[in-house]
Amino acid sequence: MAFENLENMDPYILLSMVNMKLRDFDDHDLDSFCASYEIDREKLETRLREAGFEYDPKTNQFK
Repeated sequence: MAFENLENMDPYILLSMVNMKLRDFDDHDLDSFCASYEIDREKLETRLREAGFEYDPKTNQFK
């Protein structure tokens, strides 16, 4: 999956891709997801926050 252009991706597609990956892999929390895909967590959270989504660690997804 190509996350290298996350700043330019449609935020709803990005949201869908990230939540799918977080849901499909039980051992993935946001930190391990970001490490696995070499994503800057701060940039990811900022990008999704700008679209109105926040990470919820209890459900392990952006809402």
